[in-house]
Amino acid sequence: MNNRIISDYSEIFETYQELKGDFLESHIAKLKELDMYMPHSSTFFCVTNTTTRSFEYVSKNFHPSTGLDAAAMCQQGMTYWWEQMHPDEMQLWLQSLTDLMTFTMSEINVHDRKKVSYTWNYRIKVADGLYRSILQHTTPMYFDEEGKPVIGLAHYSLLPAVSKFMPIRATAKMLNQNEEYETVFFKTYSEQKLISEQITFRERDIIRLISFGHSSEDIAEKLFISTNTVNSHRRNILKKTDCKNTSELVARSIREGMI
Repeated sequence: MNNRIISDYSEIFETYQELKGDFLESHIAKLKELDMYMPHSSTFFCVTNTTTRSFEYVSKNFHPSTGLDAAAMCQQGMTYWWEQMHPDEMQLWLQSLTDLMTFTMSEINVHDRKKVSYTWNYRIKVADGLYRSILQHTTPMYFDEEGKPVIGLAHYSLLPAVSKFMPIRATAKMLNQNEEYETVFFKTYSEQKLISEQITFRERDIIRLISFGHSSEDIAEKLFISTNTVNSHRRNILKKTDCKNTSELVARSIREGMI
């Protein structure tokens, strides 16, 4: 493992606050109980501790999803996980974390940070020796005294094996008054022109809600805008992306890992 990776990661999540064990133990006990009832799938979750670069808990689907060693994941922590990542993406991945943390600390009020969810992607080498794209969604569970997120619940989805390259992208979404996520940060770390680079944050949220099957009226209510505005956005999105209809738009968005 490159020592610079460890150093850079530690700098991003540096904190001087000692975390209380009772907090972690009570939450992990609840997650273990929930994990017993989770169906087997290509998704798994972990409790991440950025201060110790460890995984406080790794769910049962980790090994079936990846074929990797769950005991090593728990014992060696993030060092083991980083060793599975594609070496060409390490610096871009670190840059995406840096940008997300900088945005959070400078642009989001400390009282609103508990409402934020983060998403990014990268490739890992699974048991068959091939690299597969993985989508990570992390929701902060605990913050240090400066309001920096240090303990998170991370959901990982192993994406289908495809030959098309998926660039690294970072997203931050925040809950609004209707408990609906709205995009507040998005960046792609690639020169490749994809659908996500052609649309605005608002249009991105509309595409996501369309993919969930919501009507224009539903979307308008969730995002506090008029139905006419939603319909106008829908027309503009189709025009920008050269998609014939919303079905094609959603399919392309899923294919490119935007949703």
